[in-house]
Amino acid sequence: MTALESNGDKAVFTLDPAGYTCRDLVNQLADEWVELAAAAIWSAATARAYRAAIESFCEHVDATVPRAGSASLGKAEPDLHFAVTEWIRLLPADFSPGSRMPAWHAGRIRTLIARRIAHPDRPVAGHMPGWVGGPLGLRRGQSTELDEFTRADRKALVKAAWADHLAIQARIERGWELAQTGMDPSEGGWHQPANLLWAIAHQDGACEEIFRQLPPWRVMPASLRELLAEETQAGSGRRLLVRFLVRQLYLHNLDLQSYRILLMAATGRSPEEVVSLTEDAVEFGPRSVLLDFAKGRAHAQTRQAFSTAVTEPAASLHPSTPRLDAAGLVRALLELSRPLAKRSGADPVPLFLKASLNVHSLRIAPFDGAQDGANLASWIQAHGIRIDGPADIRRLRKSGKVEKAIAFKGRVSDIADDHSEEVFHRHYAHGTTLRVISGNVIAAAQNRWLTKALEGPVVLTEEAERSLGEPGSANALGLTHEEIEDLRTGQLDMGVSSCKDPFTSPFGRPGQLCPVAPTRCLECRNAFVLPSNLPQLLLFADHLAQLQLRLSPRHFHALWGQSRVNVNEAIKARTDSEITAARRQITAAGLSLQLPLAAHVEFDA
Repeated sequence: MTALESNGDKAVFTLDPAGYTCRDLVNQLADEWVELAAAAIWSAATARAYRAAIESFCEHVDATVPRAGSASLGKAEPDLHFAVTEWIRLLPADFSPGSRMPAWHAGRIRTLIARRIAHPDRPVAGHMPGWVGGPLGLRRGQSTELDEFTRADRKALVKAAWADHLAIQARIERGWELAQTGMDPSEGGWHQPANLLWAIAHQDGACEEIFRQLPPWRVMPASLRELLAEETQAGSGRRLLVRFLVRQLYLHNLDLQSYRILLMAATGRSPEEVVSLTEDAVEFGPRSVLLDFAKGRAHAQTRQAFSTAVTEPAASLHPSTPRLDAAGLVRALLELSRPLAKRSGADPVPLFLKASLNVHSLRIAPFDGAQDGANLASWIQAHGIRIDGPADIRRLRKSGKVEKAIAFKGRVSDIADDHSEEVFHRHYAHGTTLRVISGNVIAAAQNRWLTKALEGPVVLTEEAERSLGEPGSANALGLTHEEIEDLRTGQLDMGVSSCKDPFTSPFGRPGQLCPVAPTRCLECRNAFVLPSNLPQLLLFADHLAQLQLRLSPRHFHALWGQSRVNVNEAIKARTDSEITAARRQITAAGLSLQLPLAAHVEFDA
């Protein structure tokens, strides 16, 4: 029987070859499983997933391979390459459509076999090395993307985590103060909480010795019974008491859930990056902290600095409202984890290190976010928080992305600063909040272009031009009496139109002479098209028609599409006789389009 000790509280996983015909194959894969787990920091969930993959593949070999009893990775017969490819082909049928589990199972088996191939004393026969080096043979599958936490839910989570942070610091500080007043219980007695805390803090094997020395719960001394609730069951009393004492000195898994929430909210990073932080990844400055984040799945490392809020000393002792200060949180978590790291020999000090009871002994292990009874759902239930949707820590990461999207006004290049833009579009851009933001952005863009299209020139007929001097005409057109007079006398003539104020152009800075006149006059709200401008309008329309022949449709539409629409509409406002008279005037007077030199260079380029 192969036993694997994982980092979870439920520490031992077993794989018994006796239940299989292909015992040699089971032992070979189990050996790699155990050694790989020893070389990496595995959670209980990871260890369990690898065991499930081994069981699935070996059950397939037992059921389908002739002479399965002689199956071995070191033998060419029976052909395990055919067995593994056939297993991969049939694997999706065991799961729901689109599931990612088939690809994950196949990838785990390939990882174990690849590790065996890399060992010089463990031969792998047949075509198996070719399969390991080639395509997996399965698609990754799809998953239903999670929505982010609502702002109210996120606020409730952070508020509860902050309150828990203050309570944890106070609890452990009291525990160490009490332990310092104690002494060796073999000399001072086993019925004093201070002595028991002193033993747990200073002696290896203290928890086992406390179990041996304490009487049954029904005759437990009052000094110890009062530490737990009155309804404590007699069968579990001693174990709950020792666990309570351990938690007075060290962090446990539920405590670390609070710190994971706070650090994710403070940094905006993923759960994996936050939980993997160590002392070597932290560099404190006078008013900042520099953190080196590692993302194992992407094989990426990034460095990011976080400033510390400057507050009055009196106000920073015990703030009642959450202060998402990454530097302060990291410093506090380092101090809480340091005693555990010292006892376990962990160097550098991991920020997320927990203490727990394994049967009767003290166990120090990395944080396990999915631990039964101490996962995020358990933490939420323990704090009496009501949230909409599943209790999944990844939703908090997506909430941070939403806030970043709001801050950067939807610029994906700034939002996706810690991963690729493709990852953002695939995993983050689908959220409810971002859909609303995207809708608002689209609506604003449409409104901007619609407003721009409607803010074209004002076209005046001959009758309207004659009525400019009448009372009320200035207010109707938004002009002053001086501008009306300048308009009638041609003082504001810009060629294709007249302009009420060339120094307030929407295409230039305030006070700057319009930089785009007269080529963009027909797209400007300052323009007034008078009957006298008709010859220049006709020449401009002919010029755009020639330009359309020289540019690609997309290029012409982007640059001159709106101008062409506006000039055609302005010409349609004239009668056929007016257009004919304007054409005769152009021919008789030899008129040409009045454009500045820069515009000629642009058109001729």
